[in-house]
Amino acid sequence: MQSPKAKKQAKELLIHGDLRIDNYYWLNQREDAEVVKYLEEENQYTTHVLKPTEELQEALFTEITSRIKEDDSSVPYLKNGYWYYSRYEKGGEHPIYCRKKGSLESSEEVMLDVNMLAKDHSFYHVAGMSVSPDNRWLAFGEDTVSRRIYTIRFKNLESGEILEYSIEGTTGGVAWSNDNQRLFYTVRDAQTLRSSSVYRFDLVSKEKELVFKESDETFYCHCYKSKSKEFIIIASSSTLTDEYRYLNADEPFTEFQLFQERITGMEYGISHFEDRWYVMTNWEATNFRLMECHLGNTQRSEWKERIPHRTETLLEGIETFKDYLVLEEKTNGLDQIRIINQHDGKEHYLSFDDETYTSWTGVNPEFDTKTLRFGYSSLTRPSSIYDYKMDSRDRMLMKQQEIVGGYEEKDYSSKRIYAKSRDGVDVPISLVYKNETQYENSPLLLYGYGSYGHSMDPYFSSVRLSLLDRGFVFAIAHIRGGQDLGRPWYEHGKLLEKQNTFNDFIDCAEYLKNHKWCKHDSIYAMGGSAGGLLMGAVINQRPDLWKGIIAAVPFVDVVTTMLDESIPLTTGEYDEWGNPNNPEYYFYMKSYSPYDNVKAEEYPAMLVTTGLHDSQVQYWEPAKWVAKLRDVASFRGPLLLHTNMETGHSGASGRFAVHKETALEYAFLLFLENKI
Repeated sequence: MQSPKAKKQAKELLIHGDLRIDNYYWLNQREDAEVVKYLEEENQYTTHVLKPTEELQEALFTEITSRIKEDDSSVPYLKNGYWYYSRYEKGGEHPIYCRKKGSLESSEEVMLDVNMLAKDHSFYHVAGMSVSPDNRWLAFGEDTVSRRIYTIRFKNLESGEILEYSIEGTTGGVAWSNDNQRLFYTVRDAQTLRSSSVYRFDLVSKEKELVFKESDETFYCHCYKSKSKEFIIIASSSTLTDEYRYLNADEPFTEFQLFQERITGMEYGISHFEDRWYVMTNWEATNFRLMECHLGNTQRSEWKERIPHRTETLLEGIETFKDYLVLEEKTNGLDQIRIINQHDGKEHYLSFDDETYTSWTGVNPEFDTKTLRFGYSSLTRPSSIYDYKMDSRDRMLMKQQEIVGGYEEKDYSSKRIYAKSRDGVDVPISLVYKNETQYENSPLLLYGYGSYGHSMDPYFSSVRLSLLDRGFVFAIAHIRGGQDLGRPWYEHGKLLEKQNTFNDFIDCAEYLKNHKWCKHDSIYAMGGSAGGLLMGAVINQRPDLWKGIIAAVPFVDVVTTMLDESIPLTTGEYDEWGNPNNPEYYFYMKSYSPYDNVKAEEYPAMLVTTGLHDSQVQYWEPAKWVAKLRDVASFRGPLLLHTNMETGHSGASGRFAVHKETALEYAFLLFLENKI
C-alpha cells in the first residue's frame, strides 16, 4: 500500500514583505469531503503499516487496562455535611459520583452515573460538578463532541429528576450564590472558544443576565466561589496579567467590586481568610510572594508582605484553614509542602524520601479542620493519598493506587541527573527503569514539554510499566519553558528565547547518549500539544539524533496559526509565543516553526496523532505537517498519521478506551525496536 499523497493547492501568505507558500492550507476545512477522505486514507495507511503489530496492540491494551482496578473508588472528602466520592464499577468506562450524609456509614446517594449518561454518545465527558449550598441541586457540564464546550444541566438531588432546561456554550462550571436559587457561569465565544462572558442565572425564573464581559481578546475569564463560601469571584487573565472582581455571595444582585486593576505583566491570585485577603503575586517578586490586605482595602498600595520572595524557591499555591496556612512550593525542581500556624507563626515542611518525586495538596474544602489532605507519587511509587494532622504531625495513608496483578517498587529504580546545556545551564533529567535492564544497551524514550511554565513532575504511571518491563528506559527532560526550576526557568524558554527549550532537549538527549544511559542509536522522543511543537523543532534541527518520534496533537504550524485570530486560543497566546504581526516576533517564530522548516533531509520514523474535533490544536496542523513531510523529506522508518475522527485534544473519554491510542504508540516504539 502506497502512502497517501495530499494534493497541492498553493496558498500565498504575505506579511512583512515575506512570502510563504502553503500547499496544504486547504486541509483546514473540517466538513469538506475531500479533507475527510484524506484523513481516512492516512488512517488506513497507518493501520496497514502497523498490521504486524495488531496482536501486540491488543496485548498491550489488555495488559495496560488489566492493571486498572475496575471496581475502584476515590477517598471520600467532607463538604457541607456530606461525604463525597466517586467510584467505578466493573466494566464501566466512566465514574459514578456519590455522597453520604453525615457519616460514611450512611446510605449511599448516587448523584450522577456517567455511564448511563454516556451510553448513547461516542464521546462523553462531565465537568464542573457543583452542589448548591442547601445540598439540593447539582449543576454539571457535559461535552458530547470533545470541543471543551459544555452544556450545563441541573439535577434535583431529592427527586432524582434532571431538568429538561439546560445552558449551552459554557465552560462547564458554576458558582452558586448562597440563596440556592442563583448561580454564575462563564460562556465561550462560539468562534474562538475564548471564555469571555459571565452570566447570572435564576434557577426558578430561568432568566439570565450578563454581569461581566471581557473585551480584551487576549484575556479569558472564569468565575468561582471562595473556599470561605462568602464571595463569588470573577478572574480575568492573560498569560502574564490578572484582574479579579468579587461580590458577597449573600447578595447576588450587587455589583462586582474590582480587587486590583490589571497591570500588564503583574500576576496575582486571591484567597479569602476571615477579615482579610491573601494575595499571591509576582509584583516585584519573580518567584512570587504572599501578600495580605484588609477586606475593604484591596488596591495594591494596601498590600502587606506575609511571605517574602525567595530566589531559590517558587511559590506555586496556597491553601487556607482556620488555624493553618499551607504553601505549595518548588525548590531545586522538587515539590515542597510548608505548613504555618496562623496563630504563633511556627512552621514546618513535610518530609519526603525519594530522589525525584511529586507532591500536591488534595481536596480540602473544609475550613475549620486540622487535617490536610495531600498526594504523593514518584516514578516508582504509585500515587498515594494521605491525611496529615497539622497539629500532631501524624500522617495516615488513606489510599495508594492499586496495581492489579501486582507491582513491586523494589524492582525499579529512579534517578535524577543533570545535563549541561550548550549555554552552561544544568538541566534536570528524571529517569526510571527496571533494575534488570542493562540501560547502556537499551532503548530510551525521552519525554518533554517546555511551555506555559508547566512543570513536568516525575509521577508514577502504571501504563508506563508496559515499556519498562520490555527493556525501555523512560526519561523526562525538565527543560526551560517549564517552571521546574522557578519562574526564570520559564521566562528563559519563551518568546524570543524559545530556542533554549529546543536546545535543552537536544542537549539532554546528547548527554544521555554520551553517558551511556541508552543504546547510542535508540533514542526516541515524545511530546504532545506544545510538546508536539518541541518534537517538530528538534527533528528539524537534529533529524539524525532520533530513531523515532511520537508527536501527539502537535502545535506545529506556529506562524499561520498565530496570525489567525479566529482560531481558538490564538489571541491569548501572544504572551507565550509573541504576536507575529510584529516583524521581530514573526521572523523569530518562523525560524523554529516546524511546518515552515521541513527540510529535504532524512528524518526518523514518526507517529503523529490528532483528533478531528480538537479545540486546542486544530487537526489540520498535524495533517498539513505530515503532508509536507511526505513531499519534501525522506525517512529512516515509517511516517504515520492517526486521526481519531470522534475526539478532540484529550483523546477518548473512557478510562479504558483512552488506552487504545496508548497501545498504538507503544506498539509503534516496539515495532521500531523489533520487539513484536
